[in-house]
Amino acid sequence: MIVVMRPGSTSQNIDHVAETLRKNGLSPNTIVGTDRTVIAAVGKESEGLQQTLETLDGVEKVLPILAPYKMASREGHPEPSTIKVKSFVTGGQAIGVIAGPCSVEGRAEILEVAQEVKEAGATGLRGGAFKPRTSPYSFQGLKEKGLEFLAEAGKATGLAVFTEVMAPEHVAMVSHYSDVLQVGARNMQNYPLLEAVGAQPKPVLLKRGPSATMEEFLLAAEYILKMGNPNVMLCERGIRTFEDHTRFTLPLASVPYLHEKTHLPVVIDPSHGTGKSSLVKAMTLAAIAAGTDALILEVHPNPEKAVSDGYQTISTAAFRQLMNEARHLAQALGRKLN
Repeated sequence: MIVVMRPGSTSQNIDHVAETLRKNGLSPNTIVGTDRTVIAAVGKESEGLQQTLETLDGVEKVLPILAPYKMASREGHPEPSTIKVKSFVTGGQAIGVIAGPCSVEGRAEILEVAQEVKEAGATGLRGGAFKPRTSPYSFQGLKEKGLEFLAEAGKATGLAVFTEVMAPEHVAMVSHYSDVLQVGARNMQNYPLLEAVGAQPKPVLLKRGPSATMEEFLLAAEYILKMGNPNVMLCERGIRTFEDHTRFTLPLASVPYLHEKTHLPVVIDPSHGTGKSSLVKAMTLAAIAAGTDALILEVHPNPEKAVSDGYQTISTAAFRQLMNEARHLAQALGRKLN
């Protein structure tokens, strides 16, 4: 349920409502807005609780949350969330840009690409140290050594480090080296992993599964939020359809739809979403026009020699050019790349 407080309610009023909810077995989440304070409560409601809450000082009204994803819903959190990590900001007018190779291939390579994407305007560095691959014979990543190289590159450039965590037992290690934990598409419904990343404080980038519905996607985010981590980004990276001209189908209608349904920032991945480097530029610009909060792009100094996903990776030179065009488009829309 949602408890809407009157403008001018005191902190004592708000604390009393929160304590009443806790005594009735619900978990309150207080959201302080520009006009008023809202308390979103999650849990099974006891009979007569709504009437009790409506009599408390400072309460304007009590409303049920209709969406199955209680904490991710805009019903309980009407204002959009903003997430800031180092110089990376997403939400509001800022469009965060995350760039880097699909896989961390070595120390020199990740240091080079980190410096180049930063100079072009990126504020986040992506790179896989643990790589879930369809074939067991494909490159699986450098694992902890790759994490060390990523952390070094992040420290040298000031970029926020984004990297994937694949198992609950890896969460502590990955969070030690990175700034943002990424849950990949294959793990979107790995509930023990979702709970594990929700129980630690660093932000989480959650990718949509290729066959997941929007409700399933938002309920996966709910697992993380319910564990106490409010900093979740939703990444649309393409879904499986009958089309075969692209690796996946990138539905950019996801951006305005998710903005209607949730307060969480929305990230678009044009690299995985198309699987073709020639389409990345167009889909990046289209994503900005659709209102995305952030972009995550695969960038490599020499995509032809990349050990994984070279066919969907753009060069550092192409990334610089893309950033120039993206910056102009964002400015025309009253926004800015960050």
